[in-house]
Amino acid sequence: MPHITTPDGVKLHYEEAGHGTPIVFVHEFAGDLRSWDPQLSHFSRRYRCIAYNARGYPPSDVPESFEQYSQELARDDVLAVLDGLKIQRAFIVGLSMGGFATLHFGMKYSARALGLVVAGCGYGAVPAQREEFQRSSRANAELMLKEGMAKFAATYGHGPTRLQLRDKDPRGFALYIKYLSEHSPKGSANTMLGYQARRPSLYDLTAEMKRVTAPTLVMCGDEDDPTLEPGLLMKRTIPHMGLVVLPRTGHGMNLEDPALFNRIVEDFFHQVESGRWA
Repeated sequence: MPHITTPDGVKLHYEEAGHGTPIVFVHEFAGDLRSWDPQLSHFSRRYRCIAYNARGYPPSDVPESFEQYSQELARDDVLAVLDGLKIQRAFIVGLSMGGFATLHFGMKYSARALGLVVAGCGYGAVPAQREEFQRSSRANAELMLKEGMAKFAATYGHGPTRLQLRDKDPRGFALYIKYLSEHSPKGSANTMLGYQARRPSLYDLTAEMKRVTAPTLVMCGDEDDPTLEPGLLMKRTIPHMGLVVLPRTGHGMNLEDPALFNRIVEDFFHQVESGRWA
């Protein structure tokens, strides 16, 4: 089973398909590399596609302490994947938790990114929502440890920004719930405690975002309310950036509308590759 090892000794499982310019896909909290199947099937026709499971998501390692999970480590794990596969530069595509990792990668390692796609990013970032987001992250971690992932998936997995997937693609929604139920309770709880509950607000990082030099595309669903204001913040702050809002779309946009998502992202890639993303 292929894996790369991070500088702090964590093994990250990955899969890849296709040849050409590399793309690294970074998954959301409720997903894993399987969440990117519609994208790997599409983009591997022209690109070298790599998707990996974050730390805490078997068959990647599950570090024991929540202190081994953080925004900085998630950012650096993207770099570890590039270095481990001897890739100098790649397009980085992240959703939600993966979108945060992608954005932070751009803030620290823009020179290693051909372009950044930051999708569904912003939960807990709005100052008025921050305390409640941190509180709910800790409560969710407790629920996962006490009740298990199936119970967690039956509640968190059916949140108001997830029902759009259920209504558009019932089979895809059932598969999403199945995959979420299979995650490690300890790994997911540690991710909630170490990463989600401790990550800094985007509103405190405007100076860092202004230094992003990589071409950037931010994507939001118009029914994914926690990401809309942060999306506008990023649009107003990050140079070389475009903002797309998908209509009647919730949080899992790459699964809800894979054809539309792929077309928009592919057009972004083509604009960058042709030097026309001004």
